[in-house]
Amino acid sequence: MNDAVSIAAAIRAGKVSAVEVTKDALATIAARDREINAFTAVIAETALTDAARIDKEIAQGNNPGALAGVPFAVKNLFDVAGLTTLAGAKINAENPPATQDATLVARLKQAGAVLVGALNMDEYAYGFMTENAHYGATHNPHDLQRVTGGSSGGSAAAVAAGLVPLTLGSDTNGSIRVPAAFCGIFGLKPTYGRLSRAGVALFSTSFDHVGLFARSVRDIATAFDILQGEDDRDPVCTKRPPELCLPQIHEDISGIKFAIAGDYYTQGAEPEALLAVEQVARALNATEYVTLPESHRARAAAFVITASEGANLHINKLRSRPQDFDFATRDRFLAGALIPSQWYLQAQRFRRWYRDHVREIFQNVDIILAPTTPMVAPLIGQTTMVLDGQEIIIRPHLGLFTQPLSFIGLPVISVPIQRPNALPLGVQLIAAPYNEVLILKVASFLEAQGIVSAPVV
Repeated sequence: MNDAVSIAAAIRAGKVSAVEVTKDALATIAARDREINAFTAVIAETALTDAARIDKEIAQGNNPGALAGVPFAVKNLFDVAGLTTLAGAKINAENPPATQDATLVARLKQAGAVLVGALNMDEYAYGFMTENAHYGATHNPHDLQRVTGGSSGGSAAAVAAGLVPLTLGSDTNGSIRVPAAFCGIFGLKPTYGRLSRAGVALFSTSFDHVGLFARSVRDIATAFDILQGEDDRDPVCTKRPPELCLPQIHEDISGIKFAIAGDYYTQGAEPEALLAVEQVARALNATEYVTLPESHRARAAAFVITASEGANLHINKLRSRPQDFDFATRDRFLAGALIPSQWYLQAQRFRRWYRDHVREIFQNVDIILAPTTPMVAPLIGQTTMVLDGQEIIIRPHLGLFTQPLSFIGLPVISVPIQRPNALPLGVQLIAAPYNEVLILKVASFLEAQGIVSAPVV
């Protein structure tokens, strides 16, 4: 009973109490997180109080929600009432606690889920490794000597290790999909603006998405349906009515047109990453290749925009307290602060061109397949590797295949490819904006066929 939906069903049926489930989750966290370092805060007393309230609701004959009693945790850039929102930063630890929950945290609680803590991340969400200089590196449950990916590394590791079945994260350039791939779980980055960012510490205002991690597509769909809905607290949150995914998740994928991302997405990757895409393509009978035009420029423009916007958010602290930043984050922000305004404006102009041309592809194709990362999880502390005969710096290259998609806000799920006696990899299922139903339907088909899976490690 490791998945969220089964836990909630058992609690509602009286087979187990929410307090028992919460105590078990807290005990597992206490036993395993010392070696993983996924959590930066555990709120045991509050969690047990919330769980007791769920049990009382059930005893009174009420339905506390679709996620009744399900333990969950959130990346520590989500506001949690009573906790200081760290966003991975030493400086933020001096701030007072949040006075209210972020919108998505509140919505999960309203559906009966029980929050047990906050999770480690790269400082200010600027990274792909979760090797946090202040709060320590998060270790990959598949190999404790390796990174989890980032910046939502704690969120991915907590799910992969079975500490909780469901977590929230954020994705700017790949910060949900990269750790989902490295940790061998499902990670959903919805369409830009589909989920509310109210109460979330932002890195890049025109890029940041919020999303979730789980070990099953059913859990992803259930939570996503709960999280949808407009929010006046977030000006970019869509006014579109929610489109419920769970009722449409089934194994019939007839009529869906698939293609494989070619050119840019077949270069600069280890052969095993491309073989993972081929494995998924065979299962879907996908043989057509498409070209997402100028993806290398899309990645370059993404670097320009995110670095500029991130530096702008933190410029005052960069001036007054540079010594209190992680030096790597500080140097990247300082470089971003020096980017000429004309570069930023040109990158935004190119963004519109790229969006229009990619959307033309989706007039003939429903789902595009691509690798999530160019390689398996590197070792903690490893800075370079040899790829295609060239020594490269690892950190920026982890977003090679994710950045061009965040650039125009497409919905993407990274599905996990488990490999015997080898580290997991991920494959991206990519759709046109607001087509989360399609990617979840295809992910569910692949899961039912045994092509993708996310067992606890």
